[in-house]
Amino acid sequence: MGIVTVDVSMSLDGFIAGPNDSQENPIGDNGERIHEWVFDLASWRERQGLDGGASNRDSKIVAESFENVEAAVMGRRMFDNDDGPWGDDPFAGHWGDDPPFGIPVFVLTHHTREPLEMDNGTTFHFVTSSIERALERAKQAAGNGDVEIVGGTNVIQQFVEAGHVDEIQIHISPVLLGGGIRLFDSLESAPIDLNRTSAVASPDVTHLRFEVIPQK
Repeated sequence: MGIVTVDVSMSLDGFIAGPNDSQENPIGDNGERIHEWVFDLASWRERQGLDGGASNRDSKIVAESFENVEAAVMGRRMFDNDDGPWGDDPFAGHWGDDPPFGIPVFVLTHHTREPLEMDNGTTFHFVTSSIERALERAKQAAGNGDVEIVGGTNVIQQFVEAGHVDEIQIHISPVLLGGGIRLFDSLESAPIDLNRTSAVASPDVTHLRFEVIPQK
């Protein structure tokens, strides 16, 4: 039986995206600074269809974070930085024709849309009901694999507060972004207790892994 995970990069001051995010600027102003540590890793480049890259401890951690994930859940704003009706020519997501998932992805939205099947094994399914229904469908698709809640912050917070997340891994980038979208800005059910299970540091990033302790 798989678990439900969150795996996300974050600035030292708590932001996972910069300000002024949009379809043209999906991770906000200077948001790429949060993710710079991953771009030259062999495991990340392989998932983008690229050769080369560093094969080091950071690369191994990234590879491990992918290896058992068989389905994902994301919010509408992570998909296209919008929340309105889809329109006559709906946006196909920030990743173009070759998104780096290769698994079923369940997108929470207020507006119905037919599934969007891509060439590389990724199919976006659009769920208009509850986070529980999205998770139920994702678990069915994942089988014995894991389900990853990939973002954005509001969706991650909803799943954590509802007690649906088993493990959180945060990759802390050595940058103070100063503004943008915080990962855990206003948890209504805090405090939520965590058990740190791993801490690995490199010059470019610090990887922290936590087990979420069920609330009583």
